[in-house]
Amino acid sequence: MNAPATLPRSRPIAQDGEAGYVLHTYPFKETSLVVEAFTRDFGRVGLVAKGARRPASPLRGALMAFQPLLLSWSGRGELKALHRAEWCGGHYQLAGLPLICGFYLNELMLKLTARDDPHERLYLDYEGALAALRDGAAPGPVLRRFERRMLAELGYALLLAHDVHGAPVVPEAHYVYALERGPMPAEQGTRDASAPSLSGRALLDMECDDYSDPVTLHQARALMRHVINHYLGGKPLHSRQLLREMQQP
Repeated sequence: MNAPATLPRSRPIAQDGEAGYVLHTYPFKETSLVVEAFTRDFGRVGLVAKGARRPASPLRGALMAFQPLLLSWSGRGELKALHRAEWCGGHYQLAGLPLICGFYLNELMLKLTARDDPHERLYLDYEGALAALRDGAAPGPVLRRFERRMLAELGYALLLAHDVHGAPVVPEAHYVYALERGPMPAEQGTRDASAPSLSGRALLDMECDDYSDPVTLHQARALMRHVINHYLGGKPLHSRQLLREMQQP
């Protein structure tokens, strides 16, 4: 009688030199780190950097936020084994308010994206936001543009140019924003007492990514906070508190 055939073991999937950024790291076991990275072709991935906390580890100085890296890993589980992290030129040197804004972007990515869900368009938007913050652009418009594009990429695009009934938004009119529906004429009200009040002009400016009007920028901030809070499902954003403290006179 022949011996039963043994099934071949599945080989770990390996990726070599994938472009990515470190979003967050935290200690793992005695000398290792778990790295949450956002990559161009694979989305957010969880990686274990074995021995990265040892002084002599080549990974120790490489796993920093806001610098473009080439990451190499293998594995099939929720956490893959990180083998190399190589700096590939360029560095988004952020300090002060832009630095806190960068932490805010990273925290959004951690809380709202799923692991192993590719979003190449969002990767480019993230790089663009970091570049704008590095180059001294006003942080408010940078954050609002990124928030809106991120929500659209994740399937939560905002309706801005038409109201919930399909009628074009009127610049002179006033609206409240019904979550997952869109602008509702203010006189019709909404059951959500926390829904922000918005002018039609602000909604149309947002549709065009134009935040040059201070009123639009203020109302856009209130709207995006309201919408993002909804999709966070009660999870706090610690970087928001840092932003509030940084902006206090």
